[in-house]
Amino acid sequence: MRLAWEHPSYVSISMIALFKQGCDASVLLNDTTSFTGEQTARGNVNSIRGFGVIDNIKSQVESLCPGVVSCADILAVAARDSVVALGGPSWTVQLGRRDSTTASLSSANSDLPRFDLSLQQLSDNFQNKGLTTAEMVALSGGHTIGQAQCSTFRTRIYNETNIDSSFATSLQANCPSVGGDSNLAPLDSSQNTFDNAYFKDLQSQKGLLHTDQVLFNGGSTDSQVNGYASDPSSFNTDFANAMIKMGNISPLTGSSGEIRTNCWKTN
Repeated sequence: MRLAWEHPSYVSISMIALFKQGCDASVLLNDTTSFTGEQTARGNVNSIRGFGVIDNIKSQVESLCPGVVSCADILAVAARDSVVALGGPSWTVQLGRRDSTTASLSSANSDLPRFDLSLQQLSDNFQNKGLTTAEMVALSGGHTIGQAQCSTFRTRIYNETNIDSSFATSLQANCPSVGGDSNLAPLDSSQNTFDNAYFKDLQSQKGLLHTDQVLFNGGSTDSQVNGYASDPSSFNTDFANAMIKMGNISPLTGSSGEIRTNCWKTN
């Protein structure tokens, strides 16, 4: 994953693709005259990247075995290999997905979790995809890598009270109350390593996003956060299992969809 945006972009784009329609690679499609793609959706715009690297992988795969490996499977494998490269767990990636022939901006906006959701809303969002609250917490641990834009955490660092004051002050230096929307901050204190620091940060009220800190705010998921903070192996196991389940959310298989020659456009 260090091939694109310092590892985290690969995990980011791959996890988004897995969550959205079971990894059908719809997020990779550019806009056309018949549909507006998902890259400008609320949770994606100016955030996910690494598309060119995936195109490069696809090109090399096509040269060796044309028409066999889908862009969706490439994303699923990339998610796993990226986590492993950053020191995280491995898992068996089930293959055989096919690529979508369309994309939907509106469905991406409705399906992808917003940054201002309550714990219940966040849980409901994942349950709508067949994922439990416990699996949601484990998958949220993917925020142990990567960065977020100022626009996604500004409200938290200026208005919320369940935040470490020195942590908020340090973030305000690079995220003013007005402007600087694209300025970045790490999602946890070890942004380039896949570990359990994310959960330890939540215990210290240093979750960057509102939807991070709601996982540890006197609610039903506090005990799970405590467990992962003290036992990284349990987090690794649960994360890997949740990734397998998320990758099996209604994938296109058999004669559905297609195997794209280029990931950014349909055949």
